[in-house]
Amino acid sequence: MPTILRHRAYRFYFYSHEPNEPPHVHVDRERLSAKFWLNPVGLARNLGFSARDLLALERLVYEYQEEFLERWNGYFGISG
Repeated sequence: MPTILRHRAYRFYFYSHEPNEPPHVHVDRERLSAKFWLNPVGLARNLGFSARDLLALERLVYEYQEEFLERWNGYFGISG
């Protein structure tokens, strides 16, 4: 599970065994978890985050979208 960003209490990462899914990131904080698609950015799954947290997380995913996509493509060997 490569961690690609730590922001305050949040950890952004992807699983190394998900190359057949569209690019996405997982976000955890304590026992909370969410999954965001990267292109286009959108919430795929939420396990416990409040609507306010999700809005803040979505903004972070937009902010780092290009970097996250580069990391995804580099890790899985996808040329862009």
